[in-house]
Amino acid sequence: MARILLKDGEVYTGGQVVRADVAIAGTTIETVGAVAADWPADRVIDCTDKLVMPGFVNTHTHAAMTLFRSYADDMALMDWLQTKIWPAEAGLTGDDVYWGTMLAIAEMVRGGTTMFADMYFFMDEVAKAVDVSGMRAVLSRGMAGVAPTAQQALTESEAFYRNWHGKAGGRITVMLGPHAPYTCPPDYIKKVIALAGKLGAEIHIHLAETAGEVETCRKEHGLSPIALMADLGLFDFGVLAAHCVHLSAEDIAILKAKKVRVAHNPGSNMKLASGVAPVPALLAAGVPVGLGTDGAASNNNLDMLEEMRLAAFLNKVAGFDPLAVPAAKAVAMATAEGAAVLGMGGVTGEVAPGRKADIAIFDMTAPHWYPRHDRLSLLTYAAAAADVHTVIVDGRVLLDGRRLLTIDEEQVKYEANRRGLRLVGK
Repeated sequence: MARILLKDGEVYTGGQVVRADVAIAGTTIETVGAVAADWPADRVIDCTDKLVMPGFVNTHTHAAMTLFRSYADDMALMDWLQTKIWPAEAGLTGDDVYWGTMLAIAEMVRGGTTMFADMYFFMDEVAKAVDVSGMRAVLSRGMAGVAPTAQQALTESEAFYRNWHGKAGGRITVMLGPHAPYTCPPDYIKKVIALAGKLGAEIHIHLAETAGEVETCRKEHGLSPIALMADLGLFDFGVLAAHCVHLSAEDIAILKAKKVRVAHNPGSNMKLASGVAPVPALLAAGVPVGLGTDGAASNNNLDMLEEMRLAAFLNKVAGFDPLAVPAAKAVAMATAEGAAVLGMGGVTGEVAPGRKADIAIFDMTAPHWYPRHDRLSLLTYAAAAADVHTVIVDGRVLLDGRRLLTIDEEQVKYEANRRGLRLVGK
């Protein structure tokens, strides 16, 4: 059992930043505060002039879509999906997804992310990438009821859950992943619900992302996507709902009553012109909200610092309210509240005794960290991914002095580049 001591850092714990040491024993944080001088550390990391944070939690992405970064930009969502992304994805292989996921993980680790929620295809390969890299993840096999592979997706989802849930030393959690109401008709959603009941699995789904989606759903079913899913019983199994941009007051009340957790993706929603999610209203109603990047094809990066900044800025300007999402709230949404959204509250997302040692250490020596009036303000409004110095997941150092330890970065970049170009015919 490795024992690591983070010495003399400024630690974000209990919602505030304090000067403290952090003792890590195996996979778990043992002490935050004064650590005995004779505590037997295998390694001491000097955290002078460094901010010790819980690792960021990316609550919604499609990791291997890094392969389509910069391929299809400046398009509306449905045009983007139907004319560019879905045709390109038809050529994906398991190896492609493995290397695209490794590229995503390398980027996320470099940006201080220690856990992500993914929905995609060839999920065994995604799980292998998570296992090899040392990351923590919540994984779902994407399912589309209107696709020829609809039944296959259900079969593969069950096998994936049985093979990988709780594996990689407990770092992998598996959910079911029906894509969205517009790709999963009610009869198919009922099959997903039956499988969730059989397995005891939770569900990850896109909901109310665009005004067009909501309008079509109302026209076809007489209900909003939120009301339709509630009516079908989907929300009775624990749901992670991505986007939730176009919501009525009744929708928000349903989300609250059914304990649905929301992944807010401001960067992707802005780039695809999907709209502005009513985050202040969700928070006021007590709906848990975390932050996500969505895939790198619609963002176009996996930088959680950027999502924090966008979440704060976008919700201020949308409501003409500078207090809508303060810096401290953005940080909480990216860490502890994000962990809760993924069903991992009390396990990770905080630098506190008993929590998993999932930690990002920021170097505060760059000019934009001065003067140091407020560390959380600096982190939200000034910090850069390049400031991430060290990343630890489950007590294992993945990034050491800005050097990736578990990923061959040059090989990953080479493989992802050639595969991404092949998939779009270049």
